[in-house]
Amino acid sequence: MTTRGVLYVHSAPRALCPHVEWAVAGVLGARVSLDWIKQPASPGTWRAELSWQGEPGTASKLASALRGWRMLRFEVTSEPCSTAEGERYSSTPELGIFHAVTGMHGDILIPEDRLRAAVDRAARGETELEAEISKLLGKPWDDELEPFRYAGEGAPVRWLHQVV
Repeated sequence: MTTRGVLYVHSAPRALCPHVEWAVAGVLGARVSLDWIKQPASPGTWRAELSWQGEPGTASKLASALRGWRMLRFEVTSEPCSTAEGERYSSTPELGIFHAVTGMHGDILIPEDRLRAAVDRAARGETELEAEISKLLGKPWDDELEPFRYAGEGAPVRWLHQVV
């Protein structure tokens, strides 16, 4: 069974671009050459997109391969398939990495135990429930990445299939 997804590198310093390609190639098992374009939302950085097809869990492997570089802003998505839910990973230098399970329409699915923990923290007065739910939905990551997403409209997307 395979799934499809997209890797969005929203901003990377030029020196990091070949390292991103090597890391992605290592996960996908095929040579990767991304079409890098300047990122107007952050002068001096570059952006690229890659559509991929691979086994369920590939999004998690891509996110793990890229998460160590604190200067990198990226997102990885995968579509649900018959054997797995979809996924979304978002990463920023300031916030670190966010992971969400997504349903067939792209909605974020929040596990019951995470909701219960958020309600418990709010009930103890540690935080506001609205703030907790906002984090569970990835709003802080969306807020930070939105200018980078917008700057990438019209950018080319290339397909790469994982060699199995």
